[in-house]
Amino acid sequence: MSGVALDRAGILARVPHQGAMCLWDEVLDWDATRIRLRAGNHRDPVHPLRARGRLPALALCEYGAQAMAVHGGLLASAQGGRAAAGVLVALREVVLAVDRIDDLPGLLEGEAELVAASAASQQYAFRLLHDGRVLASGRAAAMLRT
Repeated sequence: MSGVALDRAGILARVPHQGAMCLWDEVLDWDATRIRLRAGNHRDPVHPLRARGRLPALALCEYGAQAMAVHGGLLASAQGGRAAAGVLVALREVVLAVDRIDDLPGLLEGEAELVAASAASQQYAFRLLHDGRVLASGRAAAMLRT
């Protein structure tokens, strides 16, 4: 991958998710079809996706969807524009390898790959990892508000 790394402030400038709802801390690298990101907020006791004192692995789908948003924001800003807002409309082939993630030490890493795109929609494959182990994988589709 060849894109320049990006910190949290750079991510916040490119996505609609703000404050604690912006789940990614940094972009490690990216190119026209892929992105790799990192976050450590899964252990935060006030994480916005916590339920009953735990952060369920299903939250990793939101991390995957936000990886899509960050990638779209980077692609748009590279062309001097701003990404269209999107709405997650489908998750497919989701596999979760754990029940929860709030008890995992260290950082989460995410990978997303653009599978299909048009002016009205995008589809990505995503994987979320911890210490080299795949925690979740699947595909997500978003409709874009143009």
